[in-house]
Amino acid sequence: MLRFSAGVNRLLSEILVPASVAPPGSSRFVRACLRQPVDRTPVWFLRQAGRYMPEYMAVRKNHSLLEICRTPQVAAEVTITAAERLGVDAAIIFADLLLPFTPMGLDFEFVNGEGPVVHQPVRSLAHVEALRTDRAEELGYVAKAIEIVAKHFEAPRADGDTLGIIGFCGAPFTLASYMIEGGSSRNYIDTKKLMYASSLPGSPDAKAWPLLMEKLIAVLTEYAQQQVNAGADVIQVFDSWAGALSVSDYRDYCLAPTTELIKRIRAMGVPVIYFGVDTASLLPTFSETGADVLGLDWRVPLDEGWKLAGSGVAVQGNLDPITLFAPESVLEARVKEILALANKRPGHIFNLGHGIVPGTPVDNVIKVVELIKQHG
Repeated sequence: MLRFSAGVNRLLSEILVPASVAPPGSSRFVRACLRQPVDRTPVWFLRQAGRYMPEYMAVRKNHSLLEICRTPQVAAEVTITAAERLGVDAAIIFADLLLPFTPMGLDFEFVNGEGPVVHQPVRSLAHVEALRTDRAEELGYVAKAIEIVAKHFEAPRADGDTLGIIGFCGAPFTLASYMIEGGSSRNYIDTKKLMYASSLPGSPDAKAWPLLMEKLIAVLTEYAQQQVNAGADVIQVFDSWAGALSVSDYRDYCLAPTTELIKRIRAMGVPVIYFGVDTASLLPTFSETGADVLGLDWRVPLDEGWKLAGSGVAVQGNLDPITLFAPESVLEARVKEILALANKRPGHIFNLGHGIVPGTPVDNVIKVVELIKQHG
């Protein structure tokens, strides 16, 4: 089930979902995702609406994180405010990776100092079998927020370009790791144990991992379709913790389900960005998923990362988020360095190598956008 060779995975992706062509009037962001020529490098930031921004913190005084995510008007307000203040080329909807857990029957909460906590982790075949896939419509509040954002940004801006709208979901491995570990993890021991059990036909949990992948793909496909129907131009698939895997483990247990999810999303007619952290060793394998864009973190120079990813994909990245704390001279040097490594090749989207962290000076984030508009 969902296990094909790497070559077959790539071939299926290319046959079933041909390379997209940006429709007339598409934003420079969408055109860059599809490796088409643009007038300048588009720029946006991971976590661009977050705890570093005073406007967001003012909203948090009256709403919890999940309340913001589940209230379309508030989620849209946070999304719009960040995009407009920073002057970026794309707005990513304010949501959380774990939102699909609730309709699947898995409760979670955010605990100060600990992050997300799943109180009843998924550790066996019986636990996986109990997860539901028939309630994804309950996630419709994210689509409603996207509708508001898309309506707000539907008119061209002063430069004649329209703002790109990004929806997103988690990747099967990363969401499975949260389900199984019960939250964040350093070593992913329980996740890998359940993953490896699928290679033991006699194990009582041998079917747990493939069934979990199947259920996640079903829910995430419907969730992504809701977002596309609402106006998302691009879907980003976050595989935040795939860097914890060896190349062999990724290929054996994660490549096929990830490829299947990306294939289904691309069939909706939108480009897909696939992003992970500390994944330089996985980039050649990531390119087999069929994603249009691969996110690069700051641990690999952009040109080397692009070479590993291959010429058939666009790349996104890859400024170290902590460089946003540097003096302006250093910040400008790093931005110019990344642009030089991209060398004006079609298909570069400027971004960070991971999300903006709390305490980041907003003016420095705005400065990066100005530098891109000046030099990109």
